[in-house]
Amino acid sequence: MDNLQKRNLTFLTIGLIFMLNGIEYAVILPTIWRYLEILEAPPYFLGLGLSAFSLSGLLTGPLFGLWSDRSQTTKSIVLFSNLFEIAGNFMYFIGYSKWLLLSSRLVAGVGAGAGSSIFGFLTRSTKPEERAGIFAAIMACRQAGLLVGPAFNLFLRLCDFKLGPFVVNKYTSPGIFMCLLWVLLQFAILALYRDVPPIGSEEGTAMLEMKREAGDEEEVLLIGSDEEPLPTYRAVNADQLEASTSSGMRPVRGASILGTCRELLREEVVVLLTAQFITLFNQTALETMVTPMTQRLFSFGELSNSLMYSLCGVEVILGFFFVRWLSRRVADRVVLAAGLVICCIACIWCLVFLCNPRGGYGWELSSFIIGVFLQLLGLPFVAVSQVSLFSKVTAEKTQGFSHGVRRSVGGLATILGPLWAGGLTNNLYIMLGMMLALLIMITVMTVLSYGRLTEPRAVHSAQSSDSGG
Repeated sequence: MDNLQKRNLTFLTIGLIFMLNGIEYAVILPTIWRYLEILEAPPYFLGLGLSAFSLSGLLTGPLFGLWSDRSQTTKSIVLFSNLFEIAGNFMYFIGYSKWLLLSSRLVAGVGAGAGSSIFGFLTRSTKPEERAGIFAAIMACRQAGLLVGPAFNLFLRLCDFKLGPFVVNKYTSPGIFMCLLWVLLQFAILALYRDVPPIGSEEGTAMLEMKREAGDEEEVLLIGSDEEPLPTYRAVNADQLEASTSSGMRPVRGASILGTCRELLREEVVVLLTAQFITLFNQTALETMVTPMTQRLFSFGELSNSLMYSLCGVEVILGFFFVRWLSRRVADRVVLAAGLVICCIACIWCLVFLCNPRGGYGWELSSFIIGVFLQLLGLPFVAVSQVSLFSKVTAEKTQGFSHGVRRSVGGLATILGPLWAGGLTNNLYIMLGMMLALLIMITVMTVLSYGRLTEPRAVHSAQSSDSGG
């Protein structure tokens, strides 16, 4: 089996991991509230249970990322992190008390922290021009999980039997079901997942051999030594590039955490982290708002809401694949700018037509559908482009840790978004006004930093020198 086949099978396995994340969310969310009520939990435990998963992922993401940067492997990390998913879902299945249920989501969330290692691996294993497309496909896999998850609930809700001392019903069955799926995934990872060598190292080795055959020592300095390739993803200006080239660019051996933290404070990185936070904050706030709104305005029940979420899932998946196609033809920063404009238009539409709805039922429903459609339309544009750009403006050697920080920022947004929207479902002007203000802020930041939101010039210069030699 050659490296290309190993790479494709590994990407397929990563897609399955993200799909299971989506399925888990979709099968547990509809029943957790009633499950907590049976365990005599107070109402605020619902928020704690949903936030616990994000909190543990927020805390462990950078640690898993740092581990993958140091070891340059991800398979063992993914296998280890999935043990927490298995344990957490089994604890959810047992569910003797509200505290055990809360702890189960906290433990399962540790497994989600390995996503930072996976994104670091994807960055090292893909070329910059194909990266946005790969990221879009992986994100679409999670949306596919969210879409097919409710279908599993159709038979899980029929469960009513005992498994030894444990009761299996429609509230506990999602836990044992997800536990079994994660166990099966462990075998798939063992069989299919490979720590394939980074794309950069393969190309660098090949170029080095060509230079050695030609006997051109000066150009070899631009490639790096045969032990370690030149670190690529580093933003530098023209003066720095010229000075580095003339002095012979040397590989950096082991970037320090302090240096990485300084890198994360660069202008373009701050813009992308802010985009990550605002996108997820607004998305989770809208998810919190939609169900109470449809119930109040349109008297939607469980079936109507399920149908609505299914249609939303289809739109988002199609959006990700459209962005996958578009990213091959336009720059990531153009996709990001387009997504932010769409999100701003969607938020303005909701402020005008949904905060104080007027007209008949048909007009109100049409306004709601258009608003949701526009909100979901902009999501894939921003989500894919900011992740792709982030991987290009941060150092390759610390991709795992950097993506861990990025995902922690996103985790914080998924905690704060529902908290913000939950108390303002009856005051949409304040809720949507804040969301629009955040979108305008990140749009202005993007415009001011537009010139920096691109692949660093150091990479292009090195490539042009190699091709010219």
